[in-house]
Amino acid sequence: MFWELIATISAGLGAAGIALLLRAITLKKLPNWIIPVFAGAGMLGFQIHSEYTWFSHQRSLLPAGVEVVRTAKESSGWRPWSYLYPQTMRFIAADIKNASVNQRYSSLILVDLYFFERRMSARRLSQVVHCEAGARADFTEELVIPSPGEPLSSGWHKLASDDALLRLLCQVKVQQD
Repeated sequence: MFWELIATISAGLGAAGIALLLRAITLKKLPNWIIPVFAGAGMLGFQIHSEYTWFSHQRSLLPAGVEVVRTAKESSGWRPWSYLYPQTMRFIAADIKNASVNQRYSSLILVDLYFFERRMSARRLSQVVHCEAGARADFTEELVIPSPGEPLSSGWHKLASDDALLRLLCQVKVQQD
């Protein structure tokens, strides 16, 4: 975040420099207020650009085998342009390449999910995905793994049949079998 602040200030100074150059070229016929207007527009423009390119930049940094499974787009009043084009401020990526299939019950897959949020550190959470039941659960000591054919306990959360996590993981399992 510190480097982003430095870059924002630099963008403002650069835009102010362009305004000074325009004033010099026009022999100071442009008003003085154009300098702070250009500086503010430069800083605002840089911030808008960095917020809209954050997701694609972060996605490009993900290693091979880590896939984006969900994104969250947001709009807010202090960013009125986001109502026209919502910004991706959070996303979840799954380490599909290193997901491991349970040796006793091949319908269970352990996967690490990575939670990314703008201006925050990434977090990792291990999840168990049940391909047959179409559900997921946090991998904890309290997790009750059902036997084949048993109903799921309360720690499990149903996933939509077209959920990207379920689709990617269960497709990998089928390919490994």
